[in-house]
Amino acid sequence: MTAPFVRPDVAALLEITNRPGAKRAADVGLEGARGMMHASRKLFDAEVGALAVIRDIAGGPCPMRLYDARAERGPGPALVFYHGGGFVIGDLDTHEPLCAEIARLIDLPVVSVDYALAPEAPFPAGVEDAIAAARWIGGSPAELGRSATGLVLAGDSAGGNFTIVTALALRDAPAAVPVLAQWAIYPAGHPTRHYPSLDLFGENYLLSRESMAWFDRCYRPDPKDWRYDPLAIDQAGLPPTLVVTAGLDPIRDQGRAYAAACAAAGVETVYLECPGTIHGFLNLRKALPSAQADLERCIAHLKLLLEHRA
Repeated sequence: MTAPFVRPDVAALLEITNRPGAKRAADVGLEGARGMMHASRKLFDAEVGALAVIRDIAGGPCPMRLYDARAERGPGPALVFYHGGGFVIGDLDTHEPLCAEIARLIDLPVVSVDYALAPEAPFPAGVEDAIAAARWIGGSPAELGRSATGLVLAGDSAGGNFTIVTALALRDAPAAVPVLAQWAIYPAGHPTRHYPSLDLFGENYLLSRESMAWFDRCYRPDPKDWRYDPLAIDQAGLPPTLVVTAGLDPIRDQGRAYAAACAAAGVETVYLECPGTIHGFLNLRKALPSAQADLERCIAHLKLLLEHRA
């Protein structure tokens, strides 16, 4: 079989993460895995940089943090972001560099949602937080300090799953303002299905099959519940959708399948696969300089989807 294309910066990072004795989330236990993700930010992610607004928001259904390139802003759309981490790890801090950069590039307020994590709060606690947070933001509470006229839902990996599920929930029971678009970043879009990418990239490409199985054991989902497996229900009626995958990702094919289902259901859909890179690349922009261009390309596509809706 022909070896897959691997970008030079990705190959250099994989040489480090695949050294003998290197640990994965499944190897180190809960606190160890959470600590590894925080360490990864310090080692491999870009700096947060200057931004007009970075502040925690009180009063919502769960902790949140606001990022905005403008100190003051009139009514307009808000981007709601759900972090990745297998439903078990990750938080506001691990994804702060990415959220700050999204706020700079898209020129919208970005609200990062710190939903409840498993195993302390197994399924469906986290996704219920995700849906409730979007509804709360859509209601333009005073604590937000900005009036939302519409929502853009976005998230990576497990957060991509929450993005999709929240979009479906708000399709069926709308929030106070419309969902203008969704941006699912290397999402767990069809987690009940075994796709070929799991076999192709389940070892030696950062996210391992063993870690995914450990996340699932912690999350304890109901595989028959659409809030875990959103492809169990029809995607018709969703807002314009941007799906982004990594070419070397064990869950790449879940994103491909989700984008295809949206297109088949008549949803305006843009599918962007970033070749030669790995799961989590948008949180690795210091180690993977090529990921900055990927992020900028994502934002350009998202802006086009929003052009006639914002």
